[in-house]
Amino acid sequence: MRGQAERLLSGPEVWSGPALGARTDWIQHLEPAEVAEIDAMLAAHRGNTTALTDLTRDDFAMPRLARRFEAVRADLEGGRGFALLRGLPVQRYSTDEARRIFWAMAVHLGDPQGQDKQGNRMHSVTNTGLRVDSTNSVRSYQTDDELTFHNDGGDAFMLLCLKTAKSGGISKLVSVAQLYNEVMQRRPDLIEVLQQPFHFDTREQHPTGLKVQTSPILNFFEGRLSALYKRRYLLAAQRFPEVPRLTPAQEQAVQLVEDICNDPAVQLSFSMQPGDVQMGNNYAVLHARTKYEDFDDPAERRHLLRAWLTLPNGRPLPPPFELTREFRTSYLARHGETAGAVA
Repeated sequence: MRGQAERLLSGPEVWSGPALGARTDWIQHLEPAEVAEIDAMLAAHRGNTTALTDLTRDDFAMPRLARRFEAVRADLEGGRGFALLRGLPVQRYSTDEARRIFWAMAVHLGDPQGQDKQGNRMHSVTNTGLRVDSTNSVRSYQTDDELTFHNDGGDAFMLLCLKTAKSGGISKLVSVAQLYNEVMQRRPDLIEVLQQPFHFDTREQHPTGLKVQTSPILNFFEGRLSALYKRRYLLAAQRFPEVPRLTPAQEQAVQLVEDICNDPAVQLSFSMQPGDVQMGNNYAVLHARTKYEDFDDPAERRHLLRAWLTLPNGRPLPPPFELTREFRTSYLARHGETAGAVA
């Protein structure tokens, strides 16, 4: 079996939701001194007319937060693969101030990269009233739809919750290593299938113009397991005549992934609060959210800020992740930091 690990995986990346749900050590809390550091940064930036996304970490002198995000980086790549930071008092900040705080945090964690063909590096995750279908390039984050388990672009994702929904919008996470172990225990015959090429609709957002991204769902490379999975876009890619039809074995494998991810004994579920910052390694965890209902007042509707990040300590990447490899190479060239080998 191509690239298959010979036994069940172990280590901090292997976890189940119920086990973590009984603990609180995966939730970090901002300290008053760190909030004071953020306030001082905002005061220092008052009147700064430089475009926000042109600012780098050198423009944000926040040594305490820098140390925190250095530790978060180590947890994303080498630990459990995600972190939740709680306690930012977003209610007292304007939207522009919150965006500046989020950008400052993002550049201290890694290097934000483009999330669409225009190269925008910060997105608002909110309901625009649009719908995803085969005739448009609308993406799921622009809707109030349920987002089934998936991963994003880049080494990591980062979300800041500004406002929550009237109901719903619950966050969910699954360990990719635990997913692998569950497949091995339930249907080991499908491990090889999940390492075959699958095709994903890019929603016309790939900066190179690529319509379909091709990758195995489970990728073993230099001893590390990484995932690429977006069921909604996997099924959407079937609209292209040049994309091979899913085989019965592939359909079974995709359904098995869904069944495992949605198993309460596997997934971790939690509600984000205003001021929460959720961060996850896109190769080590899959994330999802439930459908939500918004408030009638547009000013009170669910709103998160999102960044996709290159991590300087990122793992070696298999060939299907060419674009992410390019971002990381560029990042390392600019900052002169060492990271996992980029093949």
